[in-house]
Amino acid sequence: MALPITAFLFISLLISATHAFESCKTSELSSDDLELSVLHMYGKCSPFSPPKHETWLDTVLNMAEKDPNRVNYLLTQKTVTAAPIASGQVLNIGNYIVRAKLGTPGQLMYMVMDTSNDAVWVPCSGCSGCSSTVFNPSLSTSYGSMDCKMAQCTQVRGLSCPNAEASPCQFNQTYGGVDSSFSATLSQDSFTFGGGVVPNLAFGCINSVSGRAVPPQGLLGLGRGSMSLVSQSQSLYSGVFSYCLPSFKSYYFSGSLKLGPSGQPKNIKTTPLIRNPRRPSLYYVNLTGITVGKVLVPVAPGLLDFDTDTGAGTIIDSGTVITRFKAPLYTALRDEFRKQVGKEVSSLGAFDTCFMATNEDQFPVVTLHFTGMDLKLPTENTLIHSSSGSLACLAMAAASSNAYSVLNVIANLQQQNFRILFDLSNSRLGISREICN
Repeated sequence: MALPITAFLFISLLISATHAFESCKTSELSSDDLELSVLHMYGKCSPFSPPKHETWLDTVLNMAEKDPNRVNYLLTQKTVTAAPIASGQVLNIGNYIVRAKLGTPGQLMYMVMDTSNDAVWVPCSGCSGCSSTVFNPSLSTSYGSMDCKMAQCTQVRGLSCPNAEASPCQFNQTYGGVDSSFSATLSQDSFTFGGGVVPNLAFGCINSVSGRAVPPQGLLGLGRGSMSLVSQSQSLYSGVFSYCLPSFKSYYFSGSLKLGPSGQPKNIKTTPLIRNPRRPSLYYVNLTGITVGKVLVPVAPGLLDFDTDTGAGTIIDSGTVITRFKAPLYTALRDEFRKQVGKEVSSLGAFDTCFMATNEDQFPVVTLHFTGMDLKLPTENTLIHSSSGSLACLAMAAASSNAYSVLNVIANLQQQNFRILFDLSNSRLGISREICN
């Protein structure tokens, strides 16, 4: 039988941003490479409050329910020679934010971290419909708008440039349906975080937002396209970055995002990154199989194949909450997991494999096999528990049964407390265990 959500008793995280900031500090490195604090969007050090009257699990469930729409979004990005600026995070499900400073002197910003997007943008002062956390260009001595004649402007969709070439590069886009859109001006300014500066970073300065699908916090795109932070800082940090995402259960929700080769793990197993020219922003990897306990899950031919035309394959993504597999693959994994647990199963929201559990119970380990690397998931990355430990759910699900069900997505809950290394120069992805709570 299905159990009510009220069966879960999670610690309340509804605390004021003002109180939280008193004990929150940014990380700084003395070297030329950078390290940023990474926070969960609704963590103690975040300025964004979770929905009222929700338990923490309610919030996680609500975020996870939006995962299918995000996967659809990831696969609807068209072939481009360069990723468009300000394509943005069209779904309000960005779960991790980074603290950085924009302008001179630096203004503190809180930006959603997204590895599947190439846009960098922030809400600007005077913005209609934006959040209270905004960037004020008039206070920055290094701020500048970008003209229509500049090369970056040609990469913007929804462009609105008059005949005069010296006009500011402005654009409009509709997101998440006809009732959600924003307008912005392509701009540039100094971007400061940790111990370094990225000068003249091109970003969208948002002027107005309508509807609820456009996230108000700003976006730090870490995708593979030419307008992402990674690409714009290539000469400084060699296309290398890594992050460690703290657990949802961490009190402060503080992790780190590091840019540059220095300070990265030395002994780390890696797997090749695969490039899909039709989905140029996404980080594809070659998933070769899944083991539950000691049993290799049977996989039908084609379920793990990479296909540039359909977008099929496996990606790693920071913005999806729970890992999604193609339906037949997930069903095989789930059935083997249920078999080895051997308990009565119930469902809750996006989770279809929940059961009563005690701290003494032993659960099968799920291992993801990639070319040249295995990722053995600890229990905290496999199950979501109630605070009392009496109920647990397998924190994975099937991809939606629609035209976009071809993609396997390794999501952020399965990445928590691992160092995830992206090395674009050598086209590889590495993963090593690191407790970053």
